[in-house]
Amino acid sequence: MTPGPRNLITDVAGLKVGNAQDAALKSGTTVLTADTPFTASVHVMGGAPGTRETDLLAPDKSVTHVDAIALSGGSAFGLDACSGVSDALRAQDRGFSVGDIKVPIVPGAILFDLLNGGDKSWDENPYRALGRKAFESASEDFTLGTHGAGTGALAAMHKGGLGSASFVLDSGATVGALVAANPLGSATTPGDRHFWAAPFEIGDEFGGLGPDLSAGLGQPQISRKSQAMRADPQKANTTIAIVATDAALSKPQCQRLAVAAHDGIARAIIPAHTPGDGDLVFGVSTGAKLMTSEAELGQIGHAASLCLARAIARAIYLATPVYDDLLPCWSTLNAPD
Repeated sequence: MTPGPRNLITDVAGLKVGNAQDAALKSGTTVLTADTPFTASVHVMGGAPGTRETDLLAPDKSVTHVDAIALSGGSAFGLDACSGVSDALRAQDRGFSVGDIKVPIVPGAILFDLLNGGDKSWDENPYRALGRKAFESASEDFTLGTHGAGTGALAAMHKGGLGSASFVLDSGATVGALVAANPLGSATTPGDRHFWAAPFEIGDEFGGLGPDLSAGLGQPQISRKSQAMRADPQKANTTIAIVATDAALSKPQCQRLAVAAHDGIARAIIPAHTPGDGDLVFGVSTGAKLMTSEAELGQIGHAASLCLARAIARAIYLATPVYDDLLPCWSTLNAPD
């Protein structure tokens, strides 16, 4: 397995990603879409998810294809980003046909960034406009770190962010991950330098420092995030992600892809899947390539978990400082002397 040419989820041909953010708000939205509908399902392992249209993605539900997926900051307010994406899709006459009406199908998930210091004194919910703007800016190239849904994200010890990574398998299938990392847990071992995901790093995509060789690393750390927000740390977190492939997967197979990809969260964040996290992964297939065998699904799921672990580390590694941040960036704490 080797990374695709961009090392982004858009190495899966046909997929596009758009970001929109508001610097004063310290929040934003990220949208994944394509020119044609794609198969999708979802799996939730956190105890505090915030979602829209995810029930429809269960394998036994009627709709198999969606038009876009939105990841957003803003807690429950951020779910309105999906409405902005739906507005833009409707303007393009896209959606699920019901008679002579087309209804855009836009599942979404949100993270909590309401206590990160940004200006949240709006009169009108800003996320509908952010969702539409993110959709309309979607392309194969997009920016990671402090952008889109990762704009206001915070991990336990550092600023969080938006991350992505990809692999091309020996079979020719491509797998990619996109994540907004805002977890209760930490992406780094004690000391702020080494990433938990280091064993899975390719090259120096998040610093190339290698694993932490110390023992006893799983001991709880005092969270800078909970101290900075002065809030119950169990109520302000989540890691929301999308994993995608061009292999032709059914809706149940997309759910299995999402299940396998959750291992990537557990490899990159400690602790993960807590009662206070809304950890959620969407599984997506564009259906462009037939699988060579049923065994390939296991390989694709494994690759997705590794991509997601790498994407989480890249999200924290690429976060950039802005005025009045509550938490330091990894890059600031590890700047050369």
